[in-house]
Amino acid sequence: MTEPSKVIHVRNVGHEISENDLLQLFQGFGVITKLVMLRAKNQALIQMQDVPSAVSALQYYATTQPSIRGRNVYVQFSSHQELTTVDQTQGRGDEPNRILLVTIHHVLYPITVDVLFQVFSPHGSVEKIVTFQKSAGFQALIQYQSQQSAITARTALQGRNIYDGCCQLDIQFSNLDELQVNYNNDRSRDYTNPNLPTEQKGRPPQLGYGDAGNMYGVQGSGARAVGYPQMPNAAAIAAAFGGGLPPGITGTNERCTLLVSNLNPDRIDEDKLFNLFSLYGNIMRIKLLRNKPDHALIQMGDGFQAELAVHFLKGAMLFDKRLEVNFSKHPNITQGADTHDYSNSNLNRFNRNAAKNYRYCCSPTKMIHLSTLPQDITEEEIVTLLEEHGTIVNSKVFEMNGKKQGLVQFETEDQATEALVCKHATSLSGSVIRISYSQLTNI
Repeated sequence: MTEPSKVIHVRNVGHEISENDLLQLFQGFGVITKLVMLRAKNQALIQMQDVPSAVSALQYYATTQPSIRGRNVYVQFSSHQELTTVDQTQGRGDEPNRILLVTIHHVLYPITVDVLFQVFSPHGSVEKIVTFQKSAGFQALIQYQSQQSAITARTALQGRNIYDGCCQLDIQFSNLDELQVNYNNDRSRDYTNPNLPTEQKGRPPQLGYGDAGNMYGVQGSGARAVGYPQMPNAAAIAAAFGGGLPPGITGTNERCTLLVSNLNPDRIDEDKLFNLFSLYGNIMRIKLLRNKPDHALIQMGDGFQAELAVHFLKGAMLFDKRLEVNFSKHPNITQGADTHDYSNSNLNRFNRNAAKNYRYCCSPTKMIHLSTLPQDITEEEIVTLLEEHGTIVNSKVFEMNGKKQGLVQFETEDQATEALVCKHATSLSGSVIRISYSQLTNI
């Protein structure tokens, strides 16, 4: 029998299972310090803060079969006592350094260099900031002029939220000696050299620290460029994912049309499909197939958006049916009487703030985020609007930048998805409300 370890080995991790799904499976047993997805092997490694937390998890799942999105997963102690495969920008823990590695959990709002500067500059002179997206989530490297300023900032800010209820800071000391910043923009900034260009002319943004092609081997200096020559909207994609791509996304797909099957023909329509798939890209056309009423064709704005939809929605539940989402053999959907055209819809999310919407792409969650709400909306009114779709566990109305927003947590992802597809873009007291998934796990 394998010796108890704080590292848990998870098998049968299908492509439809996200990092967030695994976090929800184990976070009730203690703090999770590392998560590595082994997509090619359908496996994952999860490191708990200590051995007793891992033992508690495995004791519980010895009598209760763990299941994610209808798929049974199998857990055991790993032969590793510690996960040592880490990024070169990974923090070195408690050994002080003037450069901080900051991981931001539960990102609900865009985090830019300017936001980070406002948070960290009160604790000392900030020289450089670089942001990037990695498997651990949204991260930043922040270089102070002195080591003491970094120590002060870490002491004051560790575990704090940037915004109320979200964007929690997890701060370590980095093992880098100096940050290399090539551009001054909303993703990187050298405050000691204000004359740097905003981008390299004629090429997509160069952001080496978040290079997804070499996730665990990127050096802090001399990092190579990451480009998306084949992708439309390359700048927005680079801005969203920090020069890398989400785990499991290749960025090389060119097929724009999807075949969606195992729909519930009694409850589905084109607008509901639009509301769901528009979370991952602009929708051009949708066609429900007459001869196969549980099938539909959906044409996305480009191949990258189509790949996001397949990655995040394959196996998702909608109206008690598990969706099959695959690339279609048809390059596009021809206009006809049975085709709904959404190419000019102002509800397409990626015509504006594309980088922000790419950043929020995720698998279906139990939590939905509501925006563009009436200013006088109450929590009770939101609950009344949505409770027909499932059991509401928690809800919250709050104000951000002078605008009312809401969070609603359902008992299951299926219920949250139903509420989203049925109520997104509906009118409430004269306001057209917008709904998306939230990556927060609780309110």
